[in-house]
Amino acid sequence: MTSIESAAPQPLLTTEVPGTAALLVDDDGRYLLHLRDANKPIWQPGRWALLGGNTEPGETCAEAMVRELREETGLTVPGLTPFVTVETVDTDGRLKYRVVVYLGTLNRPAHEIPLHEGIQLRWTDAADIVHMVLDPGTTAVVQEHRKHPHPRLDAAGRPPTLRIQETAAQRERSIVGVHLYLERDGTVLLGERAPESAFAPLIWHVPAGHREAGESALTGLIRETAEETGITVHASDLTLVHVVDVRDPGSPVPRLQLFFAASRWQGEPQLLEPDRCTQWRWWPLDALPGQLVEYTRAALTGIARGDTYTHMGWAS
Repeated sequence: MTSIESAAPQPLLTTEVPGTAALLVDDDGRYLLHLRDANKPIWQPGRWALLGGNTEPGETCAEAMVRELREETGLTVPGLTPFVTVETVDTDGRLKYRVVVYLGTLNRPAHEIPLHEGIQLRWTDAADIVHMVLDPGTTAVVQEHRKHPHPRLDAAGRPPTLRIQETAAQRERSIVGVHLYLERDGTVLLGERAPESAFAPLIWHVPAGHREAGESALTGLIRETAEETGITVHASDLTLVHVVDVRDPGSPVPRLQLFFAASRWQGEPQLLEPDRCTQWRWWPLDALPGQLVEYTRAALTGIARGDTYTHMGWAS
């Protein structure tokens, strides 16, 4: 069962990049909640949560909060103030993720706010959250605000910390990514990600995606390959050649990235999803592009050595 406790700010136990979230309250005391996309490989899919996201390299949490609000809703909310830091720990008390929550006031009908990510925004009374499926951190933050509606910063300007213990089900959850390794005459097929892509913009990557509900990894890879490239591959021609076990600093959910090699295929790569990929190109294995997804480079290096497993981001 999830437990919540107040705690003094603690030093980071891992190298995770902090996340940010916005607790937006109107003059009637209602909270702006965001229904996240369902059936996607994201944190807390299909749940109501606060607007927000992860910091990017070189950003402060405050800068990330402003950017995330602008990207998700086009909103600019003046006077955002650190309110609490939410730490999620595993069942052994080890820190898994940290989010800095900023408090702000907003008075605007939800239907007038343009939503670029997720499903829906709504203003919610605190009494209604018991009837909704919320991210546990959001529930904790709303409860904290009901008890202490004003920021309580220490002498260094740091807010108090809420600590949430994840359940066993949360601990065991991982995202499975599927990747196609196509080798031809000493070259490998890579695509350059579109500049507006949410993942790795302007970076090269193999054809890839995530398996969907009810799919095996092979089925997901065959579907993703056809959708992205128009190339047809069959399960009998696919072999698992490498696994990258990734603990991404920007995500609280670990990922297993599976790379399958195709012994044969039909068709040539086409640009079927130009909003995600701007070009396909066969790159020499000994002259890969400098801008290449980090875990993909690790996988290609491992495949060349004959290794089958790489771990990244884990302490051991």
